[in-house]
Amino acid sequence: MKIEVDFDRCQSNAICMQIAPSVFEVREDGYLYVLIETPEESLKPLVEKAAASCPTQAIKII
Repeated sequence: MKIEVDFDRCQSNAICMQIAPSVFEVREDGYLYVLIETPEESLKPLVEKAAASCPTQAIKII
């Protein structure tokens, strides 16, 4: 599993960070950072929920 973010669509609203804080982080500069681009399989349910919850659908799981 690999995470891709369309940063042109991302609004850095931190919903993904609230769902999967070990994977996503919105820092003080206001930008989203993917902390783990290829998370372990055990994180898949959280990553899927974060992607589905993104209001701009900027997160893709490959």
